[in-house]
Order: sequence, then structure tokens, then C-alpha cells
Amino acid sequence: MNVREATESDAARLAALSTQLGYPTTPEQAVERLRALRERPANEILVAEDTEDGGTVIGWLHVCVMHFFESPPFTEVGGLVVDEAWRGRGVGKRLVNEAARWAAERGFSKLRVRSNTVRTDAHRFYEREGSEYKSFSFGWRL
Repeated sequence: MNVREATESDAARLAALSTQLGYPTTPEQAVERLRALRERPANEILVAEDTEDGGTVIGWLHVCVMHFFESPPFTEVGGLVVDEAWRGRGVGKRLVNEAARWAAERGFSKLRVRSNTVRTDAHRFYEREGSEYKSFSFGWRL
């Protein structure tokens, strides 16, 4: 397995994995979103690829710098998904470790994640990887 920055040639797999995560996405939308994030250097999309299968993308993670008035800037996992066939095989852990490295290289000492309360498997994963539950968040559909 290899972890690298996402490219536009990954769009079809990024879209398929986003759809697995519950956010239906077309390859065209994936390209548009990737381009928009590339314009903001405080964002990175990392992909894990199966090096034994010609580099098929098997997971992605979006890491970004967050700025809020009430706190110093911090880094956050904006999204993480591993292909259903690859879950439980260390892909998510590797992506989180690479996101933590990305954050540390930019001088951050904290990597946060928010996860919907219904994603109990994700919660177990984050706890297993050493994350501490601190709070929860609400959202509004606009």
C-alpha cells in the first residue's frame, strides 16, 4: 500500500468511494471539488492505493486547517473512507497517520475529527486509533 496526494486521474475512484461513504458523487463532481481544494493550500486529499493491483485507489482522507475566531487554528479530518473490501486491513490507520504527519509538518499539534453519531464503526475506529471523544457537533441543512 502506498499513500500519496490525490490527482484528477483518481476522480472516478474518489467518486465511487464518496458514494460508499453515503455522499453520491460523480467523477465530474470529484474533479471540480479536487480542483477547488487544490486552490486552497490548507487542504490536502490523500489517497491510499493498492500497489499490488496497479495502484487502485482503496481509500481517501481529506485533511484541512480550520480557522475559528474562538480558538487557535487546528487541523481536522474533513472526510475519510476506505473501500468496503479493504476495511480492517490498516488502510484507515495509514491515512490518519499520514494526515497527522501532514499536520505536524505545518506546525500543528492537534488533529481533530467530527463524525456523525450514526457512524458507530467510525467511532470505534477513531477510539482504537487513540482519538479521545471530547464533544459532538450539530448541523443545519441549508
